[in-house]
Amino acid sequence: MSKEEFGFETIQLGHGSGGLMTRDLLDKIIFNTFSNPYLDQKHDGSIVDFKGKIAISTDSFVVSPIFFKGGNIGELAVNGTVNDVAMCGAIPKYLTLAFIIEEGLKIDEFITIVNSIKKSADESGVQIITGDTKVVERGKGDKIFINTTGFGDVNTKAKIAAEHIEIGDKILLNGYIAQHGMAIMSQREGLEFESTIESDTTNLNFLVNDLINEFGDKIHLFRDPTRGGVASVLSEISQDINKGIVIYEDKIPLEKQVAAACEILGLDPLYVANEGVFLVIVDASISDDVLLFMKKDKKGKNAAFIGEVTQEHPSKVVMQSTIGGKRIVTPLIGEQLPRIC
Repeated sequence: MSKEEFGFETIQLGHGSGGLMTRDLLDKIIFNTFSNPYLDQKHDGSIVDFKGKIAISTDSFVVSPIFFKGGNIGELAVNGTVNDVAMCGAIPKYLTLAFIIEEGLKIDEFITIVNSIKKSADESGVQIITGDTKVVERGKGDKIFINTTGFGDVNTKAKIAAEHIEIGDKILLNGYIAQHGMAIMSQREGLEFESTIESDTTNLNFLVNDLINEFGDKIHLFRDPTRGGVASVLSEISQDINKGIVIYEDKIPLEKQVAAACEILGLDPLYVANEGVFLVIVDASISDDVLLFMKKDKKGKNAAFIGEVTQEHPSKVVMQSTIGGKRIVTPLIGEQLPRIC
């Protein structure tokens, strides 16, 4: 589908009217792109089958700019929600998809976003089964906002909950941190600098599911450190379990260019958002095996052991620096990088 075939250069208010123009937008772009037996019913909802427990996660995406190095708001919406479902120990199967579009968005841009959503959904093994489209007046939005809700069957081998975390558990990361946040910052008005840093947005569900199948209930928790970064997520976990966490600065996987960009902008990479990274807390007896397992997967080739759970300093995260000092790692206060996802 091209703007010439569609017949409009930009989104018009009429495309959100519920009338003929709306139907044209849905039929030519949405239904045509995401066609499947559930969506093709063109109903207000969808009926699907699940077996046993299901995990559900919903998220809204308001990233600015909507196109950035390594991705765009469309694939970010799919990957973000797929990963949230996977962090529950589930296998994502279905997504709902809702657009809030500002009048004047270029049709070419909308089609590119829709095609990216389709590509990411296919790569993640999920289907778009229902959704919604609204158009707001020019100046009442910011090009496009997207909401997605994901559903998936919980893996029967999974026992993912903070209550299972024990003293001595090891903490691992699957890859480099801070790439998504710095990719966005490199394109923000007034903050641009020469950089090849790209967002790490990707689906993590297959690696997560493989880990559960291999190690079962000895994996105690998954968490994806998106907004607030690694520091905020670990701080939340430490407070929830009333146990201490120690992390090692020299163990944290950080690409040199990202580190340099953070230093230039005065940002701590531990607080910068990620979209292709997850933390996994595991029983100490399997930590080496889990690390080796992740390194064999392309989504975990830069995996690293970064810390452990301790009985010291309950409810606090302490980082041991490369020079031997220690500092408390606090949760993010305020908004370091607004409109990041």
